[in-house]
Amino acid sequence: MCGIAGYFDLKTKEKEVIIGEMVASITHRGPDDDGFYVDKYVGLGMRRLSIIDLSTGRQPITSADDKLLIFLNGEIYNYKELREELIEKGFVFKTQTDTEVILHMYEAFGEKMLPRLRGMFSFCIYNTETKNIFVARDFFGIKPLYYLVDEYENIIGFSSEIKSFLTIPGFKPEVNDDAVVNYLSFQYNPLPETFFKNVYKLPPAHFLSIDLINKETHIEKYWSFEFNQNTSLDKSKTAEIIQDTIKNSVEHHMIADVPVGAFLSGGIDSSIITTLMQEIRSDKKIKTFTVGFDTLTEGKEASETSDFLGTDHTEITIGREEYMKILPKAIYHFDEPVADPSAIGLYFVAREARKHVTVVLSGEGSDELFGGYNIYLAPFARQKMAWLPKSIIKFFLDLPFKFYGKNYLSRVNMKLEEWYIGNASIFKKKEIDLLWKGPRAKTQSLGFLYKKVSHLSDSTAMQYIDINTWLVGDILAKADKMTMANSLELRVPFLDIEVANLAKTLPDAFKWSGGVTKYLLREAFKNVIPENTRNRKKLGFPTPLKSWLDKDSNDVYDLILKNDYIKKHMSTGHIQKIINEHNSKTVDNSRKIYSLLMLSLWYDVYISRKLKVKA
Repeated sequence: MCGIAGYFDLKTKEKEVIIGEMVASITHRGPDDDGFYVDKYVGLGMRRLSIIDLSTGRQPITSADDKLLIFLNGEIYNYKELREELIEKGFVFKTQTDTEVILHMYEAFGEKMLPRLRGMFSFCIYNTETKNIFVARDFFGIKPLYYLVDEYENIIGFSSEIKSFLTIPGFKPEVNDDAVVNYLSFQYNPLPETFFKNVYKLPPAHFLSIDLINKETHIEKYWSFEFNQNTSLDKSKTAEIIQDTIKNSVEHHMIADVPVGAFLSGGIDSSIITTLMQEIRSDKKIKTFTVGFDTLTEGKEASETSDFLGTDHTEITIGREEYMKILPKAIYHFDEPVADPSAIGLYFVAREARKHVTVVLSGEGSDELFGGYNIYLAPFARQKMAWLPKSIIKFFLDLPFKFYGKNYLSRVNMKLEEWYIGNASIFKKKEIDLLWKGPRAKTQSLGFLYKKVSHLSDSTAMQYIDINTWLVGDILAKADKMTMANSLELRVPFLDIEVANLAKTLPDAFKWSGGVTKYLLREAFKNVIPENTRNRKKLGFPTPLKSWLDKDSNDVYDLILKNDYIKKHMSTGHIQKIINEHNSKTVDNSRKIYSLLMLSLWYDVYISRKLKVKA
């Protein structure tokens, strides 16, 4: 695991100094080593967290003729199989690393090799003769990659984290208002552009090719996840295949020359992974980690599972003061605001885990692939209400109080794309109109995604939306940034390409049955994990925001209301109304307040620089 960066503005001569500072800013991603390559055209560099081939895995790694060199962030789990294939083709290896395997795969197959890589990655290959840069990102976007454009829209740099660009002379961070407005709805930024003007994300499953001599750039998608449901599958046989496939993935994800542990929330996903890890490493106790908060009890569920499995378990408990104190540092490591409160729980549990292990396995991706979110059951509830006359629906919706099922009822006569933008929807469009004072911003439309799944059920369409938005923008972003902030590598076996290829074939009846989510996944691990764990609803690392934000939270409210950006672009009167409603306990506005808090902190850390943060 590493952090990589590159700079290739031909007008700049001090590339060695610039790339040195870019790489130094992401030292937390790789505290063990660094590596550089600089010529007239480029400055390339990396920080290394040593995981595989600790002695000879230094980067860059070069081809036999020194024509090509590579910098890699990530892990390739089938590198041993690919290595044997390349040896048969006549390639000679200098190291035992997966990095060198990618380089020789590129020599043998060019960009066609990308779908054959089983892993998580963002990497750069540089041709020292043709002066061509080839950059690629993994299938689901597990590993991040950003690029910077100049005033002429030429790409002049890339990095694993945006903060690298802040070290470049002449780069002035400016707020991208479009990203802010979308963030208010989604709780993360779903746009290709970032919160910083002129900084973009390379999308998942894309590669970027740059001809530095002719100044030509090409971006192309090399893979996409598409549902191909097979209604003829046998339930029992498929359950066995699910178990075998996930076990194989876990086994591959455990490959490392350093200690490996697991995050354990007590829910089904992390329990499956931990169970399989303990089975694979039956000779020793797997180290597991969880985080709880002072008014919640999720740590108890994790402890029950760890006791059953016999893992070496560590649980930490975080209170309000410690949580709030760490927010500026977490924002610094995020680069962009993410208003997901559980992300900070990840920061704390990663910090603790790093004291014991270098790698952890975690359950991200299971809900998206196997249909685990409770919101995926909404279309079934909607079907039960579809018979109601519109006049009756309107009567109940006009009632001036909330009641169970009111949200379902409001969606009966709505198309899915009219209300579903993903797992989180913080501020609705009407409220953003009241909140936002600036010029009308560009908002993200998901219509192009909905068109691709118009032939599928609403629940499966929701999965597809989440896989292409929520998963990469929230789930994987927080997982990477919060673990890498603590120099800890996080691996996600459910997002293995072989697991994904299986999950896309599952019919709806294998995902949802009798109000149960992830139906066949639960069945596949019957009699393998504890029964109460198998039937437990999704846990994660929930945070007691509702109780933490109260009438005594003036320190939080002042950060929002006195923030320069918010005062200029938003209605502080409307924000005060949101705060008053929450303090009076008439409405739970904790998520809205939290999203504004994270935006305020981001602005004060990165733009106004009022908050100084040590990495």
